[in-house]
Amino acid sequence: MVRGTRSVQFYIRKVEKGLSMKNLKTVFAAGSAMIALGLGATGAHAATATADATAEILQQVQIAQVSDLNFGTIVPDTAASGVVSIAANAAGTRNCAANLTCAGAASVSSASFNVTGANGLNVDVTGLGGLTQLSDGTNNMPITLGGSSTVLAMTGSAVPLYVGGSLSVAANQPAGVYSGTFSVSVDYQ
Repeated sequence: MVRGTRSVQFYIRKVEKGLSMKNLKTVFAAGSAMIALGLGATGAHAATATADATAEILQQVQIAQVSDLNFGTIVPDTAASGVVSIAANAAGTRNCAANLTCAGAASVSSASFNVTGANGLNVDVTGLGGLTQLSDGTNNMPITLGGSSTVLAMTGSAVPLYVGGSLSVAANQPAGVYSGTFSVSVDYQ
């Protein structure tokens, strides 16, 4: 054996005898912790990303009343009820039951509204069910309403909305001026 080798072997045996199991566990734990800290501290595993935040503000939907729903002048039948209807279109065409006499054609019209909103978006039309009868303060006549559309496509200009309806006139309906108010709501989809 070479003289230097023997002294190294002697030194290793001496170190091995001096280490107890407890000391060996401590050395192993400390070494493992140093390795873990060393690996976790490197910037090689970190990553960063960015994102933008945006918001688009739209003009509010607006609705403006242009004309009222007008059934014109009606003379009831003495024996049977009848229905008068107004079409939900620009013409506001009136259809009068055969047993009724309808006059005042010049005043007949569908209700019309102009709706404006952001170009290219759709608007829902709601709220037509609120009016169920016309009244003269004492007497009533049932009414149902219908719109020209439940969805309007906005074009950047005013889009028309028409409301028509059907009015049930009883036999011998008392004379008077019958009226009622309804609302129409519009909002973006």
